[in-house]
Amino acid sequence: MERPEVKYSRTADLLCEQGRFGQKTGAGWYDYKQGDRTAYPSKQVEELILEHSRALNVTRRIIPDDEIVGRLVYALVNEGAKILEEGIAARASDIDIVYLYGYGFPVWRGGPMLYADMVGPYNVLRAIRGYAVRAASDYPYQGQAWEPASLLVRLAETGGMFNE
Repeated sequence: MERPEVKYSRTADLLCEQGRFGQKTGAGWYDYKQGDRTAYPSKQVEELILEHSRALNVTRRIIPDDEIVGRLVYALVNEGAKILEEGIAARASDIDIVYLYGYGFPVWRGGPMLYADMVGPYNVLRAIRGYAVRAASDYPYQGQAWEPASLLVRLAETGGMFNE
């Protein structure tokens, strides 16, 4: 492992080690039947995930859709704020353009930084801090991933926006 201090799910690695490369092999995250491109849930993968969760002492729970969206988008926003702080990008809209045209972020959402402005940096920060608290209690090895960017904190405290 290149960086052993970084904790992550090895499930994808284990699937590859087992030759589960997707439709071309008939098995990946899902099982596939010959001549049928339908993805069928895999009991083998489910057991791998459950076993890995137990090994990491992760409490499994149902995660609501809005939390999944928040975790995905707010991670982008937080990293975008760090990119702005470091001067890698000049404007929040530059980051949005990259996500819209380079990564397929939904155009009607305007990009993660604009989305953050619509939700409000205060609400983004509040959610990130909530994820950090949950990570510290449920997944003690991932809390640092939710360290808020100082720019996000400043905008939340002053009522500012990324796109001003």
